[in-house]
Amino acid sequence: MSTDSEILARSRNSPSAFAELFERHSASVGAFVKRRIGADAAEDVLSETFLVAFRRRADFDTGWESARPWLLGIASRVLKKHRADEARQWRAAAASAHREGTSHEGGIDDATVRMDAATAIRELAPRIAALSARDRETLLLYAWGGLTQEEVAAALGIPVGTVGSRLNRIRRKLAPPGSHSVARLTWMGKEDADGRLGAGA
Repeated sequence: MSTDSEILARSRNSPSAFAELFERHSASVGAFVKRRIGADAAEDVLSETFLVAFRRRADFDTGWESARPWLLGIASRVLKKHRADEARQWRAAAASAHREGTSHEGGIDDATVRMDAATAIRELAPRIAALSARDRETLLLYAWGGLTQEEVAAALGIPVGTVGSRLNRIRRKLAPPGSHSVARLTWMGKEDADGRLGAGA
């Protein structure tokens, strides 16, 4: 099976080869986008993401076998045009959490709690929405994009140490109000047993 890097190299002279990259990654990129802005606008963002990727295929760093971090980085930049849609998604999630009367007592900080991702996102929605745009982008590429810290760094064009620093700062910001400890991001499935953020799973 060809690597993404090989497909992109081939597509420079044979543009039709790019279709294989779309077939390989459109579902995961589409799922990431849909969670960010909802189904209505997701198709447009997905189309634009792959159009940009096709036009810039010669710029791909062939040192990476997988194009997924690159594609998610492009999607993240395209998503900036859809901030209103994303804000609406977060407001809906926060309203859902409020309606359900969600309690944070002992929740995220309790090492024995294992919530599924959807429930955790609803509970954390107000605090995630309050993060700075760059912190939220880092968190969601890591959590929803399923990227390692190294891949997040490549997607955003920043040092990997910056990614680690942001994720640790985010853990503190997502802790329940009044808590003296940091949030355990167990809903990511990416934490070491002692609660430190790992490099990804």
